[in-house]
Amino acid sequence: MNMMASNVIAPPPPRTLAEVGLNTVMMRDILLKTMFRTNMDTATGLSKLICLPLTLTQELIDLCRGQRLVEATGTLHANSGGEMGYQLADAGKARALDALSQSEYYGAMPVPLAIYREQVKRQSIRNIQLTRAQLTAAMGHLILPPTLIDQLGPAVSSGRSILMYGPPGNGKSSISNGIRDAIGDRIFVPRAVEYAGQVIVVYDPIVHSAAVESEDDPTALRKSGNRFDNRYVLCDRPTVITGGELSLDMLDLTYNPTARTYTAPLQMKSSGGVFIVDDLGRQAEPPQKLVNRWIVPLEESRDILALQSGEKFEVPFDTLVIFSTNFHPNEIFDKAALRRIFFKIKIDGPSQSDYLKIFSLVAKKRKMPLDEKALLHLLKVKYPTINNVYANYQPIFLIDQMIAICEFEGIPYQMSPELVDRAWSNMFVREEEILH
Repeated sequence: MNMMASNVIAPPPPRTLAEVGLNTVMMRDILLKTMFRTNMDTATGLSKLICLPLTLTQELIDLCRGQRLVEATGTLHANSGGEMGYQLADAGKARALDALSQSEYYGAMPVPLAIYREQVKRQSIRNIQLTRAQLTAAMGHLILPPTLIDQLGPAVSSGRSILMYGPPGNGKSSISNGIRDAIGDRIFVPRAVEYAGQVIVVYDPIVHSAAVESEDDPTALRKSGNRFDNRYVLCDRPTVITGGELSLDMLDLTYNPTARTYTAPLQMKSSGGVFIVDDLGRQAEPPQKLVNRWIVPLEESRDILALQSGEKFEVPFDTLVIFSTNFHPNEIFDKAALRRIFFKIKIDGPSQSDYLKIFSLVAKKRKMPLDEKALLHLLKVKYPTINNVYANYQPIFLIDQMIAICEFEGIPYQMSPELVDRAWSNMFVREEEILH
């Protein structure tokens, strides 16, 4: 019964209504609300919408018929294999409206928190074993010192938190994205989770990229239908990237008072994947405060969320958290916080020889011929003015500037000391007093 996504064990489809794990009234009401909102009137169509196997959907319909909430229309649908049609009885419409006034949620049956917890264990980010080859391949477009892969490999494979720090412009964000690409397998993300009768929507098309079934096999979609619990979506391991906009309330449940449902916070959406906090120190909240919010989750693999009522409950915390900052860790954290971030990796600027490697690689890619005179001018005249501090972003910046000038002047791509000077003047702004 288990379908594998890489080596992740798929959630098995429920075989009985009891195995769905929700109380009967909640399942019945979701079915009625779905019929009311979508006008779907066949068991097959409803089965797709509520994400339950057809046999269980039929069982729910029969239960509603027994309670005189749903009636058979007596119409057989020719286009859906002569299927029986159903509609809401007056009592069913009244019940659906009443249920909608309590919660607008309809569609996919949510997964009870306890069942979701089991699936999180099956597909934990901590079960991933990355090889040096995988990590190197994902970072292939970056020129990195070999010692950096030595540090990154164990950090990523441990699934623990990582702090990358160092001067800006040296690829901390690109490395974070490379880590995400290296992981590259798939997991099952619940459309929604249920706790204490409340629905928490987890699947988010902005964060989660659903795996596309292979196009060449027209029956593929139908075949996979019952091979795993359709209340989940098979997705690439998620990545959430936040920067200066991150605030503490983004890490709490969001309640929608109109729909009367909750939306999962960012770290729950990134469960089984990577959560990147870029530019730490640029947020409105001090970094220490942000990290304090993560301390229990990072140490105990569980997070505590609160409902509107104030009731607190635990959800699994299974995320590789990558903090990236241009500040020195000692400037923004106390010792206790630093102790809790498992790996601290300094990302420095390149050496002169690595800088030249990057420069010639970028030039080749951009079809810009290298010129010895221009390079000597750059290294002997320009860089000494900034104490020979090289950064990974500079070759791309300078070459793109020279290309823009050549295109404007209508001349073939070329570099010269004069063009280097013009490009350089855009990379650094001259210190001067501006009168307001």
